[in-house]
Amino acid sequence: MQTKEYSLEIGGKKITAQFSDLANQTNGSVILSCEDTVVMVTAVMSDNKREGQDWFPLSVEFEEKFYAVGKILGSQFMRKEGMPSSNAVLNGRIVDRTIRPLFDSSIRNDIQVIASVLSLGKCSPDVLAVNGASLALGTSDIPWEGPVSAIRITANNNNELLVNLNSQIPLEGTKLDLMTCGKDGNLNMMEIRANQISNELGSQAFLKASEEIEKIQTWQKEIISEIGKEKRVIEKEELSAEALNYFKENFETRITTEIFGENGKKAINQIKDEWMKAFKENFEEENKSLALGLYEKITDDIIHQRALNEDMRVDGRAMDQIRALVAKAGVISPTAHGTGVFYRGGTHVFSALTLGGPKDTLMLNDIENEGTTKRYFHHYNFPPYSVGETGRVGGFNRRMIGHGMLAEKALLAVLPSEEEFPYTIRIVSEAMASNGSTSMASTCGSTIALMDAGVPIKAPVAGIAMGLMMGDENNYKILTDIQGPEDHYGDMDFKVTGTRNGITAIQMDVKVTGVPIKILSEALIQAEKARFQILDVIEAEIPKPRKDLAPNAPRILQMQIKPEQIGGVIGSGGKVINEIREKTGVEIDIEDDGRLFITGPATGIEEAQKTILELTREYTVGERFEGKIIKMFDFGAIVEIGAKTEGMVHISEVAPFRVEDINKVLKEGMIVPVVIKEMEKGKMKLSIKDADPQFIKKPEVPTTPQTTIEIKDLPKTE
Repeated sequence: MQTKEYSLEIGGKKITAQFSDLANQTNGSVILSCEDTVVMVTAVMSDNKREGQDWFPLSVEFEEKFYAVGKILGSQFMRKEGMPSSNAVLNGRIVDRTIRPLFDSSIRNDIQVIASVLSLGKCSPDVLAVNGASLALGTSDIPWEGPVSAIRITANNNNELLVNLNSQIPLEGTKLDLMTCGKDGNLNMMEIRANQISNELGSQAFLKASEEIEKIQTWQKEIISEIGKEKRVIEKEELSAEALNYFKENFETRITTEIFGENGKKAINQIKDEWMKAFKENFEEENKSLALGLYEKITDDIIHQRALNEDMRVDGRAMDQIRALVAKAGVISPTAHGTGVFYRGGTHVFSALTLGGPKDTLMLNDIENEGTTKRYFHHYNFPPYSVGETGRVGGFNRRMIGHGMLAEKALLAVLPSEEEFPYTIRIVSEAMASNGSTSMASTCGSTIALMDAGVPIKAPVAGIAMGLMMGDENNYKILTDIQGPEDHYGDMDFKVTGTRNGITAIQMDVKVTGVPIKILSEALIQAEKARFQILDVIEAEIPKPRKDLAPNAPRILQMQIKPEQIGGVIGSGGKVINEIREKTGVEIDIEDDGRLFITGPATGIEEAQKTILELTREYTVGERFEGKIIKMFDFGAIVEIGAKTEGMVHISEVAPFRVEDINKVLKEGMIVPVVIKEMEKGKMKLSIKDADPQFIKKPEVPTTPQTTIEIKDLPKTE
């Protein structure tokens, strides 16, 4: 095995790139390692192109194998990894979103990049996967405009910015977690989870990340210059001059005049359909994918030119204008525990919230988080009817998982702690109609649903998608609230969520090689203005969380018992706890530290709490009770004074006088007053006579009848 190694220290940690013949059938491969985390990335391009295809066939996979953490998981009948975890999908999307803008989208050869985690240590595999993908592509013969580099920056509660390549970044004590990628001083992909940070801290983090990225860029360029292969030349097909002229004469002017207005999106699709039909009729021997590519390029150019030169948007809005907003709480579903409906122009989202107990938490199954649980999670659905189409219904694709996670991250910073609100929270957002940024509408709908359900969030959260039309770094327009065509033809999709106090999440994708930081800083300010407008509308509908939970929502009571009392509450084989569940209709969850959660209807909770308090009560000598006799013996009686708590009343403790036959004064089922007389080795001795000396009456002793002798005159004796 022949190898070459190159190392770089970044953020106090050593990253090593190893190039070998291990995967020598690929166009390019590398093994990147840092602190026991090892990721192999391969890049392969097919020899032949897909004829007649009208899209760039790039696929990116992120593979987790449990041998990377030294475990065998799965069921007894299936020990092999199944479908990718949500975390693997999200990491794959990060790599895809970073490298895709650096390809020529006219390529029709299949390109596949696979990042495989071979070992998981302390270092974050997503950072290694992006840098590995860049090195695999950069040293290969695949045409690509890299390298591009990734870094993670965090901020502590003192707003101190640090390079942090760790795999797990805790929410507590972290003000900011930024994972971003870029090149040449620009950024082209971004994921942020934040705790209501300022625009200024966000901009500072961008600058810090860019500085670190350029160190990795220099390292990558040195490697590529030394061992990189010569890039393949992909010959491009071109349309005939006749087809180009036909398009210019019959369609280009129509695009300029007809796609700007209220029906711009519809006009774009209509003119495109007419052009493709005309092309098929008049130029049937030519490549129709080139005809579609021509339409897309000219439309893109016209939308850019009119935005840059005339401040003109497709639907005629001002650059910083938001479409019409609607917010509604507690509508549509009478059974959901909280609902929210949010409209922003043609984008309509319905969010439904369900509350559950601790047993309803989500168990994670990825190698980074295996065995941990989530008490709050958000699911996002994008049915085909939301864009007026037919198609497959059900399941999740990468986009749905990514959008759901963005809305989930947006609200993490404002959720109450488990101690304050020990519920499991699930929100499902349904994109009912889509014309731009349903993920941000899902964030708004989720905020409404949370407040409608009475979840005591710290502050409402809103989100907005910012776009960009860029000529160069000195000639650009930032667009507030991008709709479908501006997302499709624009250069940036910069989603920002937050409260009135600061940013909670950011996600950025671009179609250019990168966006200057000064533009991103301006976009943050413009996004804040839009966010406040949206919050005005949400708060006008529901200004704060409702005081009470929905009547049909479960109630949760939290108790604390001593860890050594857990066994007594559970009972042998779970007998005791199961009896309580069956009797009261509640669910009971007990943590190892003695925290106990009772979930169910209010009446059942009260009854279960009372039973558990009795089970865990610590009794002392001298306490008095009303108890029930549950068993009789010749020498005494067993009296139950609480749930599963009983003691013995010896015959000598029944009354302040001698009782010859206990069965004549006591019987089973009888309620008697008792006092705890002694506690010895867990056994309780009770006394009735000390509790109430008069409870047992002393029986009256019958008197013997006296014989009356009548005295008569007796005969006199001599």
